[in-house]
Amino acid sequence: MTIKHVLAVAALGFAIFLAAPASQAQVSVGIEIGAPPPPRVIRVRPVQPGPEFLWLDGYWYPDGGHYRWHAGYWSRPPYAGAHWVGPRHEGGRYYNGYWDGDHGRFEHDHKWDHDHDRDHDRYRDHDHDH
Repeated sequence: MTIKHVLAVAALGFAIFLAAPASQAQVSVGIEIGAPPPPRVIRVRPVQPGPEFLWLDGYWYPDGGHYRWHAGYWSRPPYAGAHWVGPRHEGGRYYNGYWDGDHGRFEHDHKWDHDHDRDHDRYRDHDHDH
């Protein structure tokens, strides 16, 4: 390869580099791990802790390059009238479950899983901040 050829390739690369921001080019890298396994079968549902608790079915969620099972659980909605929209896999993508209703949408966060009241009254902080 001649010096002329190297300079021409370098100039072309530099021109592409300068043109990329102007065209607002985006580069995305993703890993597709395929569809999750079938849901696990629950043989016995735990006793409902109170009348205001709703049962949320278990589901598989992506964690790194594999799926992790999130067992079903009882939870109190963040506010009266909120309904649970379960997580789903659609078109090779995973969508988190969330609570929805008059006070808006509230995403489930796995760090709250140790607490039965993990989602209850969360809307108060949400409405206060907005």
